[in-house]
Amino acid sequence: MTKIGLVRHGITSWNIEKRAQGKSDIPLNQEGIRDAEKLAERLHKEEWDALYTSPLKRAAHTAQIIASRLGLEIGYDLRLQEVDGGLIEGTTEEERIEQWGNGWREMDLGIEKKEKIIQRGMSIINELSEKNAGKNILVVSHGSLISHMVSELDPLKIRKEHMKNTSITEIKLQQDQWSCELFNCTKHLEI
Repeated sequence: MTKIGLVRHGITSWNIEKRAQGKSDIPLNQEGIRDAEKLAERLHKEEWDALYTSPLKRAAHTAQIIASRLGLEIGYDLRLQEVDGGLIEGTTEEERIEQWGNGWREMDLGIEKKEKIIQRGMSIINELSEKNAGKNILVVSHGSLISHMVSELDPLKIRKEHMKNTSITEIKLQQDQWSCELFNCTKHLEI
């Protein structure tokens, strides 16, 4: 059995301001660093064999905190970057409505298409699961990409909810079938 723990990066100032981050390279804030340390402590009590991350600062820093606590090397992969937000990056919902109106979601604003998101997300999941067959793999990435991947792998168990910062979602591959065993869990933040 192969298990992948999909971790959303720690919180940033843009998360707090509710700004679309996409591929913008925003660093963790102090709260994000503290929450990543709590997550690393939780993960230290579990068994993990490999660690991969998006190279964007907020994910890479989260992965570095985890790697330091778990003693793992980090693999960086561009396919783990967040969904490209096109023209909406850096804006709040209010600013988007002001600039493009209530129908901004139906406009072509350069946002990465769902098919492309699924294609790159699945390519990295398939590659990592083949390369690390039978192991427990941590992947630090971004909320939208994680949501798309989990809903593709196990559409019956995914809930329509916002992925929380430093949450972990676990998917397991058994007999060529993926299933989501843990979704959007942040119990480490309750300590």
